[in-house]
Amino acid sequence: MNRKVRTAIVGCGKVAHLHAAALAELPEAEFVAVTDAVFERAGEFAARYGVRAYTDLQSLIAGSGVEAVIVCTPHPAHRAPAVRAAEAGVHVLVEKPLAANLADCDAMIEAAAHHNVKLGVVSQRRFFEPVARMKAAIDAGKLGAPALGTVAMFSWRDEHYYRSDPWRGKWDTEGGGVLINQSPHHLDILQWLMGPIDEISAYHANLNHPYIEVEDTALAMIRFRGGALGSVVVSLSQKPGIYTKIHVHGANGASVGAETDSGATFIAGMTAVAAPPLNDLWTIPGEEALLPAFQEEDRATFRRIDPGTHYHVAQDRDFLRAVLEDRPPLVTGEDGRKVVEIVAAIYRSQKQSRPIRLPLGG
Repeated sequence: MNRKVRTAIVGCGKVAHLHAAALAELPEAEFVAVTDAVFERAGEFAARYGVRAYTDLQSLIAGSGVEAVIVCTPHPAHRAPAVRAAEAGVHVLVEKPLAANLADCDAMIEAAAHHNVKLGVVSQRRFFEPVARMKAAIDAGKLGAPALGTVAMFSWRDEHYYRSDPWRGKWDTEGGGVLINQSPHHLDILQWLMGPIDEISAYHANLNHPYIEVEDTALAMIRFRGGALGSVVVSLSQKPGIYTKIHVHGANGASVGAETDSGATFIAGMTAVAAPPLNDLWTIPGEEALLPAFQEEDRATFRRIDPGTHYHVAQDRDFLRAVLEDRPPLVTGEDGRKVVEIVAAIYRSQKQSRPIRLPLGG
Protein backbone atom coordinates (compact mmCIF):
# COMPACT_ATOMS: atom_id res chain seq x y z
CA MET A 1 0.00 0.00 0.00
CA ASN A 2 1.73 3.15 -1.23
CA ARG A 3 -0.39 6.00 0.10
CA LYS A 4 0.15 7.14 3.66
CA VAL A 5 -2.35 8.88 5.95
CA ARG A 6 -1.03 12.12 7.44
CA THR A 7 -1.72 11.58 11.13
CA ALA A 8 -1.41 13.64 14.32
CA ILE A 9 -1.83 13.04 18.05
CA VAL A 10 -3.93 15.24 20.33
CA GLY A 11 -2.79 15.01 23.95
CA CYS A 12 0.78 14.04 24.81
CA GLY A 13 0.29 12.02 28.01
CA LYS A 14 1.33 8.47 28.80
CA VAL A 15 -0.72 6.52 26.26
CA ALA A 16 0.22 8.91 23.45
CA HIS A 17 3.72 7.42 23.44
CA LEU A 18 2.28 4.01 22.51
CA HIS A 19 0.52 5.52 19.51
CA ALA A 20 3.57 7.54 18.51
CA ALA A 21 5.66 4.37 18.50
CA ALA A 22 2.97 2.60 16.49
CA LEU A 23 2.71 5.36 13.90
CA ALA A 24 6.48 5.46 13.51
CA GLU A 25 6.54 1.85 12.29
CA LEU A 26 3.33 1.68 10.26
CA PRO A 27 3.72 1.95 6.47
CA GLU A 28 0.18 3.35 6.33
CA ALA A 29 1.09 6.32 8.55
CA GLU A 30 2.89 9.59 8.04
CA PHE A 31 3.13 10.92 11.60
CA VAL A 32 3.40 14.70 11.26
CA ALA A 33 2.20 16.66 14.29
CA VAL A 34 1.07 16.83 17.93
CA THR A 35 -0.73 19.26 20.19
CA ASP A 36 -1.33 19.37 23.92
CA ALA A 37 -2.96 21.73 26.42
CA VAL A 38 0.55 22.29 27.79
CA PHE A 39 2.61 23.48 24.83
CA GLU A 40 5.94 22.71 26.53
CA ARG A 41 4.91 19.07 26.81
CA ALA A 42 3.87 19.03 23.15
CA GLY A 43 7.25 20.50 22.21
CA GLU A 44 9.16 17.83 24.12
CA PHE A 45 6.99 15.10 22.64
CA ALA A 46 7.40 16.46 19.11
CA ALA A 47 11.17 16.68 19.47
CA ARG A 48 11.33 13.08 20.63
CA TYR A 49 9.41 11.77 17.60
CA GLY A 50 10.58 14.21 14.94
CA VAL A 51 7.24 15.88 14.29
CA ARG A 52 5.91 19.42 14.65
CA ALA A 53 4.20 20.76 17.79
CA TYR A 54 1.21 23.10 17.58
CA THR A 55 -0.33 25.26 20.26
CA ASP A 56 -3.88 24.04 19.55
CA LEU A 57 -5.85 21.70 17.33
CA GLN A 58 -7.15 24.43 15.06
CA SER A 59 -3.62 25.52 14.21
CA LEU A 60 -2.55 21.91 13.76
CA ILE A 61 -5.33 21.18 11.27
CA ALA A 62 -4.72 24.40 9.38
CA GLY A 63 -0.95 24.01 9.23
CA SER A 64 -0.19 20.32 8.90
CA GLY A 65 -2.51 18.96 6.22
CA VAL A 66 -3.46 16.21 8.64
CA GLU A 67 -6.03 13.61 7.52
CA ALA A 68 -6.50 11.71 10.81
CA VAL A 69 -5.96 12.39 14.49
CA ILE A 70 -5.64 10.11 17.49
CA VAL A 71 -7.22 11.72 20.57
CA CYS A 72 -5.23 10.82 23.70
CA THR A 73 -6.51 13.45 26.13
CA PRO A 74 -8.15 12.37 29.42
CA HIS A 75 -11.48 10.83 28.41
CA PRO A 76 -13.75 13.59 29.82
CA ALA A 77 -11.98 15.90 27.35
CA HIS A 78 -12.43 13.73 24.24
CA ARG A 79 -15.51 15.48 22.86
CA ALA A 80 -14.11 18.88 21.92
CA PRO A 81 -11.11 17.77 19.83
CA ALA A 82 -13.01 14.89 18.24
CA VAL A 83 -15.88 17.10 17.14
CA ARG A 84 -13.56 19.88 15.98
CA ALA A 85 -11.51 17.45 13.90
CA ALA A 86 -14.60 15.85 12.37
CA GLU A 87 -15.99 19.26 11.45
CA ALA A 88 -12.74 19.91 9.59
CA GLY A 89 -13.11 16.66 7.64
CA VAL A 90 -10.42 14.84 9.65
CA HIS A 91 -10.87 11.19 10.65
CA VAL A 92 -10.75 10.51 14.41
CA LEU A 93 -9.49 7.58 16.48
CA VAL A 94 -10.24 8.11 20.18
CA GLU A 95 -8.53 6.39 23.10
CA LYS A 96 -10.87 4.38 25.32
CA PRO A 97 -13.42 5.09 26.63
CA LEU A 98 -15.10 7.14 23.92
CA ALA A 99 -16.27 9.61 26.58
CA ALA A 100 -17.40 9.88 30.19
CA ASN A 101 -21.08 10.29 29.25
CA LEU A 102 -23.52 9.47 26.47
CA ALA A 103 -24.12 13.07 25.45
CA ASP A 104 -20.45 13.45 24.52
CA CYS A 105 -20.53 10.12 22.67
CA ASP A 106 -23.55 11.21 20.66
CA ALA A 107 -21.96 14.55 19.77
CA MET A 108 -18.88 12.80 18.37
CA ILE A 109 -20.88 10.19 16.46
CA GLU A 110 -23.16 12.85 14.99
CA ALA A 111 -20.24 15.04 13.93
CA ALA A 112 -18.45 12.12 12.26
CA ALA A 113 -21.59 11.04 10.41
CA HIS A 114 -22.48 14.57 9.32
CA HIS A 115 -19.01 15.28 7.96
CA ASN A 116 -18.49 11.78 6.52
CA VAL A 117 -15.36 10.88 8.48
CA LYS A 118 -14.36 7.69 10.27
CA LEU A 119 -14.73 7.55 14.06
CA GLY A 120 -12.99 4.71 15.88
CA VAL A 121 -12.28 3.82 19.50
CA VAL A 122 -9.18 2.12 20.87
CA SER A 123 -9.96 -1.34 22.24
CA GLN A 124 -6.71 -3.11 21.43
CA ARG A 125 -7.55 -6.27 23.39
CA ARG A 126 -9.92 -7.20 20.56
CA PHE A 127 -6.72 -7.85 18.61
CA PHE A 128 -5.35 -10.33 21.18
CA GLU A 129 -5.00 -13.71 19.50
CA PRO A 130 -6.92 -15.56 22.27
CA VAL A 131 -9.83 -13.10 21.96
CA ALA A 132 -9.82 -13.40 18.16
CA ARG A 133 -10.04 -17.20 18.51
CA MET A 134 -13.05 -16.83 20.78
CA LYS A 135 -14.80 -14.53 18.31
CA ALA A 136 -14.09 -16.87 15.39
CA ALA A 137 -15.40 -19.90 17.28
CA ILE A 138 -18.60 -18.10 18.30
CA ASP A 139 -19.19 -16.75 14.79
CA ALA A 140 -18.70 -20.27 13.38
CA GLY A 141 -21.44 -21.59 15.68
CA LYS A 142 -19.13 -23.94 17.55
CA LEU A 143 -20.78 -23.07 20.89
CA GLY A 144 -24.31 -22.92 19.57
CA ALA A 145 -25.89 -19.66 20.66
CA PRO A 146 -23.88 -17.83 23.36
CA ALA A 147 -25.75 -18.53 26.60
CA LEU A 148 -23.60 -17.09 29.39
CA GLY A 149 -20.81 -14.53 29.29
CA THR A 150 -18.63 -13.53 32.24
CA VAL A 151 -15.99 -10.89 32.94
CA ALA A 152 -13.84 -11.16 36.06
CA MET A 153 -11.22 -8.49 36.75
CA PHE A 154 -9.31 -8.72 40.01
CA SER A 155 -6.68 -6.03 39.65
CA TRP A 156 -4.97 -3.29 41.65
CA ARG A 157 -4.23 0.41 41.54
CA ASP A 158 -2.22 2.11 44.28
CA GLU A 159 -2.21 5.67 45.57
CA HIS A 160 0.75 6.60 43.36
CA TYR A 161 -1.33 5.79 40.28
CA TYR A 162 -4.11 8.14 41.32
CA ARG A 163 -1.65 10.90 42.23
CA SER A 164 0.15 10.56 38.88
CA ASP A 165 -2.47 12.71 37.11
CA PRO A 166 -4.65 15.29 38.91
CA TRP A 167 -7.82 14.28 37.05
CA ARG A 168 -7.82 10.67 38.28
CA GLY A 169 -10.10 9.39 41.02
CA LYS A 170 -12.64 12.24 40.98
CA TRP A 171 -16.22 12.17 39.71
CA ASP A 172 -16.06 15.57 38.04
CA THR A 173 -12.76 15.03 36.20
CA GLU A 174 -12.69 11.25 35.56
CA GLY A 175 -16.41 10.51 35.46
CA GLY A 176 -16.06 7.32 37.49
CA GLY A 177 -13.56 4.71 38.56
CA VAL A 178 -12.87 1.12 37.55
CA LEU A 179 -15.94 1.04 35.30
CA ILE A 180 -15.12 4.00 33.08
CA ASN A 181 -11.33 3.69 33.13
CA GLN A 182 -10.11 0.08 33.44
CA SER A 183 -13.20 -1.91 32.35
CA PRO A 184 -14.06 -0.56 28.87
CA HIS A 185 -11.83 -3.10 27.10
CA HIS A 186 -13.67 -6.05 28.59
CA LEU A 187 -17.13 -4.54 28.47
CA ASP A 188 -16.49 -3.96 24.76
CA ILE A 189 -15.36 -7.55 24.22
CA LEU A 190 -18.28 -8.96 26.22
CA GLN A 191 -20.89 -7.21 24.06
CA TRP A 192 -18.88 -7.94 20.88
CA LEU A 193 -19.06 -11.65 21.70
CA MET A 194 -22.52 -11.83 23.27
CA GLY A 195 -24.62 -9.27 21.38
CA PRO A 196 -26.88 -6.39 22.44
CA ILE A 197 -27.94 -5.98 26.07
CA ASP A 198 -31.55 -5.77 27.21
CA GLU A 199 -31.24 -5.14 30.97
CA ILE A 200 -28.62 -4.54 33.67
CA SER A 201 -28.83 -4.72 37.45
CA ALA A 202 -25.75 -3.61 39.33
CA TYR A 203 -23.88 -2.34 42.38
CA HIS A 204 -20.62 -0.49 42.87
CA ALA A 205 -18.52 0.53 45.87
CA ASN A 206 -15.17 1.85 47.05
CA LEU A 207 -13.72 -1.02 49.08
CA ASN A 208 -10.18 0.04 49.96
CA HIS A 209 -9.21 3.30 48.23
CA PRO A 210 -10.16 6.04 50.73
CA TYR A 211 -8.06 8.63 48.88
CA ILE A 212 -10.34 8.63 45.79
CA GLU A 213 -14.01 9.56 45.33
CA VAL A 214 -14.96 6.98 42.73
CA GLU A 215 -15.67 3.25 42.79
CA ASP A 216 -12.89 0.68 42.83
CA THR A 217 -15.28 -2.29 42.50
CA ALA A 218 -18.48 -3.02 40.56
CA LEU A 219 -20.77 -5.99 39.95
CA ALA A 220 -23.45 -6.33 37.27
CA MET A 221 -25.95 -8.95 36.21
CA ILE A 222 -26.89 -8.74 32.53
CA ARG A 223 -29.72 -10.08 30.39
CA PHE A 224 -28.88 -9.98 26.70
CA ARG A 225 -31.47 -9.31 24.04
CA GLY A 226 -31.25 -12.85 22.70
CA GLY A 227 -32.00 -14.32 26.14
CA ALA A 228 -28.43 -15.05 27.23
CA LEU A 229 -27.20 -14.04 30.68
CA GLY A 230 -24.00 -12.37 31.80
CA SER A 231 -22.06 -11.32 34.87
CA VAL A 232 -19.42 -8.65 35.36
CA VAL A 233 -17.17 -8.38 38.42
CA VAL A 234 -14.48 -5.71 38.07
CA SER A 235 -12.26 -4.55 40.90
CA LEU A 236 -9.02 -2.71 41.60
CA SER A 237 -8.92 -3.91 45.20
CA GLN A 238 -6.84 -7.09 45.00
CA LYS A 239 -3.20 -6.32 45.77
CA PRO A 240 -0.97 -6.79 43.77
CA GLY A 241 -3.50 -7.92 41.13
CA ILE A 242 -4.60 -11.46 40.26
CA TYR A 243 -6.05 -11.74 36.72
CA THR A 244 -8.64 -10.54 34.25
CA LYS A 245 -10.65 -13.15 32.36
CA ILE A 246 -13.53 -13.28 29.93
CA HIS A 247 -15.44 -16.52 29.32
CA VAL A 248 -18.33 -17.45 27.05
CA HIS A 249 -20.42 -20.59 27.53
CA GLY A 250 -22.63 -21.83 24.72
CA ALA A 251 -26.07 -23.38 24.54
CA ASN A 252 -24.49 -26.68 23.42
CA GLY A 253 -22.39 -26.83 26.61
CA ALA A 254 -19.10 -25.79 24.99
CA SER A 255 -17.04 -23.01 26.55
CA VAL A 256 -14.19 -20.73 25.47
CA GLY A 257 -12.25 -18.18 27.46
CA ALA A 258 -9.20 -15.99 27.72
CA GLU A 259 -7.08 -14.61 30.51
CA THR A 260 -6.34 -11.25 28.92
CA ASP A 261 -4.27 -9.91 31.81
CA SER A 262 -2.23 -11.67 34.46
CA GLY A 263 -1.78 -9.76 37.69
CA ALA A 264 -2.73 -6.09 37.61
CA THR A 265 -3.84 -4.68 34.25
CA PHE A 266 -1.21 -2.81 32.23
CA ILE A 267 -0.76 0.95 32.82
CA ALA A 268 0.58 2.85 29.82
CA GLY A 269 3.82 4.60 30.68
CA MET A 270 3.96 3.16 34.19
CA THR A 271 4.11 -0.66 34.05
CA ALA A 272 5.15 -3.35 31.61
CA VAL A 273 3.06 -6.23 30.28
CA ALA A 274 4.38 -9.12 32.35
CA ALA A 275 2.66 -12.14 30.81
CA PRO A 276 1.00 -13.07 27.51
CA PRO A 277 -2.75 -13.16 27.03
CA LEU A 278 -3.78 -16.82 26.81
CA ASN A 279 -6.83 -18.93 26.19
CA ASP A 280 -7.50 -20.57 29.55
CA LEU A 281 -10.69 -22.44 28.61
CA TRP A 282 -11.56 -24.38 25.44
CA THR A 283 -14.07 -27.25 25.56
CA ILE A 284 -15.46 -27.22 22.01
CA PRO A 285 -16.16 -30.86 21.08
CA GLY A 286 -13.23 -32.24 19.14
CA GLU A 287 -11.03 -29.23 19.94
CA GLU A 288 -10.29 -29.78 23.62
CA ALA A 289 -6.72 -30.84 22.88
CA LEU A 290 -5.96 -27.58 21.08
CA LEU A 291 -5.66 -25.53 24.26
CA PRO A 292 -1.98 -26.35 25.04
CA ALA A 293 -1.03 -25.56 21.43
CA PHE A 294 -2.89 -22.23 21.58
CA GLN A 295 -1.05 -21.33 24.76
CA GLU A 296 2.37 -22.25 23.42
CA GLU A 297 1.71 -20.30 20.23
CA ASP A 298 0.77 -17.20 22.23
CA ARG A 299 3.75 -17.52 24.56
CA ALA A 300 5.99 -17.68 21.50
CA THR A 301 4.32 -14.58 20.05
CA PHE A 302 4.79 -12.76 23.33
CA ARG A 303 8.51 -13.50 23.32
CA ARG A 304 9.07 -11.98 19.88
CA ILE A 305 6.95 -8.78 20.13
CA ASP A 306 6.92 -5.67 22.25
CA PRO A 307 3.68 -6.43 24.11
CA GLY A 308 3.28 -2.83 25.26
CA THR A 309 2.93 -1.50 21.71
CA HIS A 310 2.15 -4.49 19.48
CA TYR A 311 -1.63 -4.39 19.81
CA HIS A 312 -1.78 -0.60 19.54
CA VAL A 313 0.07 -1.04 16.25
CA ALA A 314 -2.64 -3.50 15.17
CA GLN A 315 -5.43 -1.12 16.18
CA ASP A 316 -3.85 1.93 14.54
CA ARG A 317 -3.16 -0.07 11.37
CA ASP A 318 -6.79 -1.17 11.19
CA PHE A 319 -8.01 2.41 11.58
CA LEU A 320 -5.66 3.84 8.96
CA ARG A 321 -6.56 1.07 6.54
CA ALA A 322 -10.22 1.85 7.18
CA VAL A 323 -9.47 5.40 6.04
CA LEU A 324 -7.57 4.22 2.97
CA GLU A 325 -10.13 1.55 2.04
CA ASP A 326 -13.19 3.62 2.95
CA ARG A 327 -14.63 1.03 5.34
CA PRO A 328 -15.62 1.05 9.01
CA PRO A 329 -12.82 0.36 11.51
CA LEU A 330 -13.08 -2.81 13.60
CA VAL A 331 -14.09 -0.74 16.65
CA THR A 332 -16.47 2.05 15.66
CA GLY A 333 -17.78 5.08 17.49
CA GLU A 334 -21.06 3.23 17.97
CA ASP A 335 -19.14 0.38 19.64
CA GLY A 336 -17.55 2.92 21.96
CA ARG A 337 -20.97 4.34 22.84
CA LYS A 338 -22.23 0.86 23.79
CA VAL A 339 -19.50 0.62 26.43
CA VAL A 340 -20.35 4.02 27.90
CA GLU A 341 -24.02 2.99 27.88
CA ILE A 342 -23.22 -0.12 29.93
CA VAL A 343 -21.29 1.99 32.45
CA ALA A 344 -24.10 4.56 32.65
CA ALA A 345 -26.65 1.81 33.21
CA ILE A 346 -24.59 0.33 36.06
CA TYR A 347 -24.33 3.70 37.78
CA ARG A 348 -28.03 4.33 37.23
CA SER A 349 -29.00 0.89 38.57
CA GLN A 350 -27.25 1.54 41.88
CA LYS A 351 -28.61 5.07 42.17
CA GLN A 352 -32.19 4.02 41.46
CA SER A 353 -32.03 0.58 43.16
CA ARG A 354 -33.58 -1.20 40.19
CA PRO A 355 -32.74 -2.98 36.93
CA ILE A 356 -32.13 -0.64 33.98
CA ARG A 357 -33.41 -1.37 30.49
CA LEU A 358 -31.32 -0.57 27.44
CA PRO A 359 -30.98 1.31 25.16
CA LEU A 360 -30.51 4.50 27.15
CA GLY A 361 -30.98 7.97 25.78
CA GLY A 362 -28.25 10.58 26.02
